Amino acid sequence: MGKWVVASAWPYINSVPHLGTIIHLLSADVYHRFLSLMGEDVISVSGSDEHGTPIEVEARKRNIDPKILTDEAHKYIVELLRRLDINLSNYSRTESKYHKEFVRSFMLKLEENGYIYTKEQVLPYCTKDGIFLPDRFVEGTCPRCGFPRARGDQCDNCGTLLDPIDLINPRCVFCGTKPVYKETMHWFFDLRKTQDKLEKWLKSNPNLDDRVRKYSLSWIREGLKPRSITRDVKWGIKAPFKNAGDKTIYVWIEALLGYLSASKEVLEKKGRKFEEFWHDPETKTVYFIGKDNIPFHAVILPAMLIASGEPYPLPYSIPSTEYILYEGEKFSKSRRVGLWIDEALELIDNPDYWRYTLIRMRPEERDSNFSWSEFARIINSELNDHIGNLVHRVLSFIKRFFKSRVPEPGKLDSIDEDYWKGINDNYIKYIDKMYSQKLKQASEHILSIARASNAYINRKEPWKQIKENPEDASTTIYLTSNTVALISLMLYPITPRSSKKIWKMLNLDKHYGEIENMRLSKHEAKHLVKPGIEVGEIEVLYRKIPEEFIDNIDRRIKSVREKINSRRPEVLRF
Repeated sequence: MGKWVVASAWPYINSVPHLGTIIHLLSADVYHRFLSLMGEDVISVSGSDEHGTPIEVEARKRNIDPKILTDEAHKYIVELLRRLDINLSNYSRTESKYHKEFVRSFMLKLEENGYIYTKEQVLPYCTKDGIFLPDRFVEGTCPRCGFPRARGDQCDNCGTLLDPIDLINPRCVFCGTKPVYKETMHWFFDLRKTQDKLEKWLKSNPNLDDRVRKYSLSWIREGLKPRSITRDVKWGIKAPFKNAGDKTIYVWIEALLGYLSASKEVLEKKGRKFEEFWHDPETKTVYFIGKDNIPFHAVILPAMLIASGEPYPLPYSIPSTEYILYEGEKFSKSRRVGLWIDEALELIDNPDYWRYTLIRMRPEERDSNFSWSEFARIINSELNDHIGNLVHRVLSFIKRFFKSRVPEPGKLDSIDEDYWKGINDNYIKYIDKMYSQKLKQASEHILSIARASNAYINRKEPWKQIKENPEDASTTIYLTSNTVALISLMLYPITPRSSKKIWKMLNLDKHYGEIENMRLSKHEAKHLVKPGIEVGEIEVLYRKIPEEFIDNIDRRIKSVREKINSRRPEVLRF
């Protein structure tokens, strides 16, 4: 049994996660559940990224404390995660005392180790409001594409990363005044000093995806540059450095340390020590992120861990995904393109439908596209026709022909042996793909097992054999009942609710306990259903999505969106 820290990128608090951004939190939850089934010692962490200019801008416009906005938004998002059965060990927030204390202490350690230095910067300053204008405090025309509302940190139109000084015709977002430029002192993290160790780690870690490795090494080949780690904003963690005044730590720097602070928080609450995980070189840390976050997790985070001088394990794996499109378009809050998770759960309240579909659409190798036609196909064909139908066929046959008790098998013939070998092969591949964080590819093997099992039943025809060769029918149903139990375990990380239903229909909870406390073998698919076990009441696992629902989906979304938007905290409305 090894120690694991499973992490998901922290969503920024000013927006409800949509189908594309929820995938990282869902992936972390799925992976945690899988590792638990494998008997690993695992914690999973993420949280609300609260600080920075977007929230302060909104709070200034409303003349209220930023924490009022983030308190409401955090509570709302935590409830959405509960409804989606995303149950991480700790979904924290950057306003937690654990996080703020950890960040300040960590920054002082970097300074003590010689990785922090000061430098004067020339930045826009609003003479009317009496404030510097970092990041989103300033807007102007993008120097690259000419977009008139580019922000001081990035252009939303072309995606170019910017500094406030790059903008053409800049203006203060609060009063519209054209800023002047003034010098101000800031603190910098000297990435250059970590370059050799970073490069060695990137080249030697066999668990890094090639895409992550190549992208990060290209950054290093271009030469790492110092990064400013302080900002002239009030809403954030106060910089602990001498003479830093009211400056705060840059949100992207402190949010990365949330993986450590959230670990410390949950471990101490469990009566365990932070060092037990984070000072153990054998601990495996896994970060589920989008491809746009690669440099922060594969360069800046490990650089900070190196610079700390502490024995923190560098990332074991960074499974980054490509983008999910919505009906062929990029998600856009401003253009109302996409589906947000509160809207999704209002349209269809069964979380297993969303969890399964999103894992099946997970963009592991290339961009994927969410379409309602594909959603219906996945639910109707894969979940209902292949998996749900298999469960019903096997259990109803036991009910009807074996007085609700799993039969004693006879001697396996070549068809039976080939069938179970195929099941076992798919199971071993599933374990391998899950350990490699290829969750979509792993789910293919669950589906392959269901399809093979339905084909096996059709070939063996137990409804005929029950009269002509009862022993053969018993063997078929014994093997497939064990397959149903296996599918419930393999599906559990992805669809916990329906897996629990299958487990209880087989009455396995009375023999082995709850499904989440089971342990999977790494090496073989075992027969868990013993002859004589009595099958319980059969429930309908899945229901098909009707054509009428899909045909009228745009009207349904419009209606739901209006209703949901009125329920959201003000900061999350759009």
